[in-house]
Amino acid sequence: MKKLLLICCLFIGFTKAGAAQPKYPTDPVEKAKGLQKELSLNNSQTEKIAAIYKESAGKFDAIKVKEHGDTNKMLADIAPLRAATIKKIKALLTAHQAVKYDKLLKQGSSSTTNGGWSDGWS
Repeated sequence: MKKLLLICCLFIGFTKAGAAQPKYPTDPVEKAKGLQKELSLNNSQTEKIAAIYKESAGKFDAIKVKEHGDTNKMLADIAPLRAATIKKIKALLTAHQAVKYDKLLKQGSSSTTNGGWSDGWS
């Protein structure tokens, strides 16, 4: 009986721990909509950013295939892709939105909870 209770407690604990992991949208359209809420984007900006995220995600997938999932090799190829994605997104933003976007990027780089605003594939 004690073993059964212990197993149940462990199961519940692991289930709760797994559910506690932050969930970020990976779909480019959903990411763009999330960014729309964060930055007060208009519909045109949101559509263009979704297209940027789609393009970036496609390029990231190609890098993954090319490097066979080797993280160390992928990092070298991803850095310029990330920079280009950020540059394209910033080109669509107003000055006020760009300041907010920079804050989002800083929050993401200073912690492990990056919402993926800058990358398009997270």
